[in-house]
Amino acid sequence: MNKRFLSAAVLSLSAAFPATAFADYSLTILHLNDLHSRIESINKYDSTCNAESEAEGKCFGGIARIKTKLDERRDALAGEGKNVLTVDAGDQFQGSLFYTTYKGEAAVGFLNDMGIDVMAVGNHEFDDGPEVLAKFIDKANFPVLSGNIDVSNEPSLKGNVPGVLILEVGGEKIGIVSALAEDTTETSSPGKNVRFIQAEDYLKGAVEGLESAGVNKIIAVTHMGLPRDMEIAAAVSGIDLIVGGHSHTLLSNTQERAKGPYPVVVKNPEGKEVPIVQAYAYGKFLGEINVTWDDAGNVVSAEGEPILLDASVTPDAGFADRVAELAAPIEGLKAKVIGSAAAPIGADRSVCRAQVCEMGVLVADAMLDRVKDQGIQIAIQNGGGLRASIDEGEITMGEVLTVLPFQNTLSTFQLKGADVVAALENGVSQVEDGKGRFPQVAGLKYTFDASKPAGERISDVMVADGDDFTALDPEAVYGVVSNNYMRGGGDGYKIFASNGMKAYDFGPDLADVVAEFLAEKGGYTPYTDDRITVK
Repeated sequence: MNKRFLSAAVLSLSAAFPATAFADYSLTILHLNDLHSRIESINKYDSTCNAESEAEGKCFGGIARIKTKLDERRDALAGEGKNVLTVDAGDQFQGSLFYTTYKGEAAVGFLNDMGIDVMAVGNHEFDDGPEVLAKFIDKANFPVLSGNIDVSNEPSLKGNVPGVLILEVGGEKIGIVSALAEDTTETSSPGKNVRFIQAEDYLKGAVEGLESAGVNKIIAVTHMGLPRDMEIAAAVSGIDLIVGGHSHTLLSNTQERAKGPYPVVVKNPEGKEVPIVQAYAYGKFLGEINVTWDDAGNVVSAEGEPILLDASVTPDAGFADRVAELAAPIEGLKAKVIGSAAAPIGADRSVCRAQVCEMGVLVADAMLDRVKDQGIQIAIQNGGGLRASIDEGEITMGEVLTVLPFQNTLSTFQLKGADVVAALENGVSQVEDGKGRFPQVAGLKYTFDASKPAGERISDVMVADGDDFTALDPEAVYGVVSNNYMRGGGDGYKIFASNGMKAYDFGPDLADVVAEFLAEKGGYTPYTDDRITVK
């Protein structure tokens, strides 16, 4: 999320919501988004935390920790006579071996027992087609919404995905509307029978319908991403609060890495202030926003802060036992043979952080192959993310997970040619120190000279053009795929975070992408080529 864009659209909270002498009606919304199958606790890299780190108090989140905090906050709020709603803004699917193994069945069981009131469909809920989403919905004890998708021609979902919900909480009717990113046909697999409607067009009609029914407190639970949520808030009258997901944005008034305040506030067409919240991703935070309306249904205050689920939160014992039980079969998945190598696939640290290496070629080629039909031309993977070599012979899923243990996911975005060069300069800026930022690439060739000062080392950058390569144009815009860590500015790739356009965390785990690439090849022959030239 571009901070410059954000700051231009956000209004001061003190100006937006003047202090009130009394509360007409208040509702606290506890919210999650983009858990991405992080059923087990995570480390600081958002990947599965091990037992040693858990014992050292270095882990975050995990479904058992979420359960503890949800119960604690709901009990405390109920004790204060507060009204509470618990919301999930989508993308429970995809991101760990729990999803690979259970395809959402584990997630829905936990969500049922957590007491979720409503969930929005995320784009990754379609990753294995509409049928798998339909099974999830059938087992859910809570409504699963998405209003701007037309499933009338999809037999597995027809009649099962409402777009509007009215809940009575504390004697007041709360209208819930929902919308999903319109480009889900490109980022997931909804199938030919699911049609997407422009979110603003749908939401205007849905809100008008609720208002006609006498509902004057309306919450949009969306899976659109913060930039789109801000556009929706500015375009659609009648929405009082947007609880969002999709862009994995941390909004906070206290966290150093926050991309904006909690809540972000945007004026709607009538000049009314609309608060927008999101709580990062992977279960690291539980969002908590308290909204107060006056008798006329106008929001007069919106205050809160996401709660960091760190080691100070003790995991729920019952949930923890279930997680351990479900994790046992996953060990078998790690032993699954997914391909073979005709020779060792080298990932020596000293090589992959200084020049083209066999593992870098494999991973970058697999990344580009996965998204090339989305107009992506260039793949960039940090050499430090390649943690092991693979021996000649059979390749198991466990070996791939050892190479790529961080549960990084594919991220796509657009970048001007000059910024691609800047990214490469960052990548080779500390090559003499063996830093992990070294760029392994696909669809791209470049030359670097480590004898020159950092920032002046890159030359002869070429981009694949069919079977040939042409010189990179500094002013042209290119489609780039990387991993979510780098896309967020990790390993010094701040240019991705600041200048990346149409950035999207596409979702599939990088290890899964490489495993599927190897499986398709049958037998893989490792190689290197002239994509990186060292002077």
